[in-house]
Amino acid sequence: MRQWLLCTLLLAPAALFPFADAGKKDADPKESLQALQEFIGNWKGNASDKKLGFWSETASWSWRFKGKDVWISFDFEKSKLYKGGEVRFLPDKSKYQITLTDKAGKKAVFDGEIKKNVLIVERLNPDTNDTEQIKMNIAGGGDRLNYEVWVKPDGRTMYAKQLQVGYTREGVTFGVDSAGKKPECVVTGGLGTSTVSYMGVTYYVCCTGCRDAFNDNPAKIIADYQKKKKK
Repeated sequence: MRQWLLCTLLLAPAALFPFADAGKKDADPKESLQALQEFIGNWKGNASDKKLGFWSETASWSWRFKGKDVWISFDFEKSKLYKGGEVRFLPDKSKYQITLTDKAGKKAVFDGEIKKNVLIVERLNPDTNDTEQIKMNIAGGGDRLNYEVWVKPDGRTMYAKQLQVGYTREGVTFGVDSAGKKPECVVTGGLGTSTVSYMGVTYYVCCTGCRDAFNDNPAKIIADYQKKKKK
């Protein structure tokens, strides 16, 4: 599988990054990753590749928690290029790190930052010496997700677009007024899309990762949420 076709993740609106300290050195990984909260959920999209042509695929983004370790995972279905991967924040380096897994199971690691509300991660392909760049962008009030893949060949100064994918959030119908208060995830504060319950009270979560974290220790999750809301 070609190594140079790796996702460019373009994150656009300023509202997508509500945390002033997101991405700063020694920042809390969970808070920094919440700058990507709009990515969480299920998506349906269409892809266009310079050599492989066109196809439809789906993506699923979810929080993951293991002890104090926090990251975001993503899975692709029907993609001609990738299986999925994960996003982490490295506090000691002030970097976001994306590990992307292709269809053959080979992993590629990209590092980068959020600059002017755009997450840009890059890597140098050890096989070709080409620079591969990933950008990702949320649009449509949080209901559209676009990512592209750009490559700068060894010895060149310009990037060339190799892959473009445009997603729409699953269940969204454009043109319908969705005004009004939306449910909030009790774990991350993101958009709640499914429910959990504890002691007869119903709460919302945004993904399966948050659901599992809630079920592991609902009392603590609720206490932390209520404390945060009071602030």
